[in-house]
Amino acid sequence: MALRFEVLARFNRARAATLTLPHFECNTPLFMPVGTQGTIKGLTTNQLEDIGCQIILGNTYHLALRPTSELIDELGGLHKFMNWPRALLTDSGGFQMVSLLHLADITEKGVTFQSPVDGKPMLLTPEESIQIQNRIGADIIMALDDVVKTTITGPRIEEAMYRTLRWIDRCIAAHKRPNEQNLFGIVQGGLDPVLRDICVRGLVDRKLPGYAIGGLAGGEDKDSFWRVVAQCTAALPDDKPRYVMGVGYPLDIVVCSALGADMYDCVYPTRTARFGTALVPEGVLKLKHNAMAEDLRPIDATCTCMVCKNYTRAYIHSLVTKDAMGSQLLSYHNLSYMMRVHMHGLMFYD
Repeated sequence: MALRFEVLARFNRARAATLTLPHFECNTPLFMPVGTQGTIKGLTTNQLEDIGCQIILGNTYHLALRPTSELIDELGGLHKFMNWPRALLTDSGGFQMVSLLHLADITEKGVTFQSPVDGKPMLLTPEESIQIQNRIGADIIMALDDVVKTTITGPRIEEAMYRTLRWIDRCIAAHKRPNEQNLFGIVQGGLDPVLRDICVRGLVDRKLPGYAIGGLAGGEDKDSFWRVVAQCTAALPDDKPRYVMGVGYPLDIVVCSALGADMYDCVYPTRTARFGTALVPEGVLKLKHNAMAEDLRPIDATCTCMVCKNYTRAYIHSLVTKDAMGSQLLSYHNLSYMMRVHMHGLMFYD
């Protein structure tokens, strides 16, 4: 195990902790921006450090296509390649196949998909996912799991949950760098409490360094989503980090933190920035609206980020659809806002 997790304070089920990883000592709860290709669109690694970002998420699928995991390995690993001194987490690549490739076919062997490069069928196995992630070198690597949309019901959910448990053993066996990289398992089971329970217990038996709650944030209603998170966090070990995958709306992060989760990732703050939308305490601010054209206030008067200190809504409005700078400034602000949500989420410890 290459991590240390120490709970510093609690309030009911919520907790503040330090998560010590090979490259960085992080404070949780924490939000991880998604840097698909080893970059957060439009921001430099220095800017991410300024904002207080602690872990960046890299997509194994995209990195394996280009520049390839072999090249990243040859050039000294992803930290060095992208010049990021803090922590990294890579996903397994499975989710991208299912979401991007309608032709992905999941069997016991692995995920078969058509190569986006030449259209030939390719197979991603649990072993290969781990091998690729071992080459990329992130602090946290994710097991390949059998992904099902939460809105699906019936025997397919059960099949995927049991397969996820069989695959975790293949991932553990294939993992060659357990002293430098932490393999997290992923709890599946859809919205069925019985299946979730079987999966949690199976993963906890394997004594992994950390655990993720997967298969949510895919269109289910909030009540079902929060219920599954509450169930899983209650059953997972207290001394290990808990990661809710794909969750990035500020409200969801606050609720999940209150339920005892520690880590989150989502494309939402940066994606919404590219559409001209800023995150503010009241909700969102659409900078494209004509009402912004002469508004000399900052995006958010309570925000201390570089963008809110230096630029007006009117200026960002003039850029937002025409210039890359607009979405860069909004991405910077939105990620600053997400980093602050955590600090505010923790106000009850003061």
